[in-house]
Amino acid sequence: MFDVVALGELLIDFACASKDEAGYPTLAANPGGAPGNFLAALQTYGCTTAMLGKVGADAFGRLLVGTLESRGIDTRGIVMDSDVFTTLAFVTLDDTGNREFSFARKPGADTRLTEQEALAAGLVDDCRVFHFGTLSLTDEPVRSATRAAVARAKAQGKLISLDPNLRKPLWSSEDEARAQIEWSLRQADVVKISDEEIDFLWGLSPEDGAQKLLSEYGVSLVYATLGPKGCHVANRNGAATVSSPKGIHVVDTTGAGDIFGGSAMSRFLALGKRPDALSIAEMTEIVRFACCAASLSTQKHGGISSVVPMEQVLACVKETYDLR
Repeated sequence: MFDVVALGELLIDFACASKDEAGYPTLAANPGGAPGNFLAALQTYGCTTAMLGKVGADAFGRLLVGTLESRGIDTRGIVMDSDVFTTLAFVTLDDTGNREFSFARKPGADTRLTEQEALAAGLVDDCRVFHFGTLSLTDEPVRSATRAAVARAKAQGKLISLDPNLRKPLWSSEDEARAQIEWSLRQADVVKISDEEIDFLWGLSPEDGAQKLLSEYGVSLVYATLGPKGCHVANRNGAATVSSPKGIHVVDTTGAGDIFGGSAMSRFLALGKRPDALSIAEMTEIVRFACCAASLSTQKHGGISSVVPMEQVLACVKETYDLR
């Protein structure tokens, strides 16, 4: 049985490597997609993982599947489709490394996954945790496929993990985005959500947003990430705010939130407890590790390729939080 199975987009992130005199970029291709980044962190930090999704039967699709396999992620649930192209994302960065996305996805292969394809490999039945994001709810047929997989996982008592991963350009409207995100949040046991997403949904602070998810949505454990400032974590036993390490030279923040989520999940699973049973000290330990893993990933371009080894994360945790 796999520790975690994730459903969603697997794509190529194109990042600007340089610009010519007229301002046109030279682009470097990196493997990405939020669920793929999430699983890469989990697999690196000791968990067994598999992915459900669709890529084109093209050069980029083959590269992406090969990348996951090289990381030890099971790919039997990834469909290669000759009728559509692998989804592409073009990432532009400002001087601080923060990014903005443009997508070639009309349609991209990830949106064409069907319910039958999502359930055919039996991976939803063969995991402890089922993870998804809301980019797989923007279009049909992948929206129905995602809802069917979530329903299957919930019916079998799997833990449901969610990262809303809001990308406004991919939605027909902001109201549609809110509606689908709201549905997703009501399915989840563990939620990793950013301060910007909480503000978009409810206009609340991260702390108040976390409490809303716990009290009104049935969520058991909330990670409300604060960008470079760290993360606020909460469950029924209390809450804590953890700062990120200082002095990190940021090159590219692409995938950092996904890597935070996968890193946090790896530490959570290692504890072997229910999400609502974690103590404040245990939640703090989880988030310290995840903040370090995410921060260190920003020193390289890309998502999957920026996950750093376990020993580097542990050294960062010890140094940052003065653990003796």
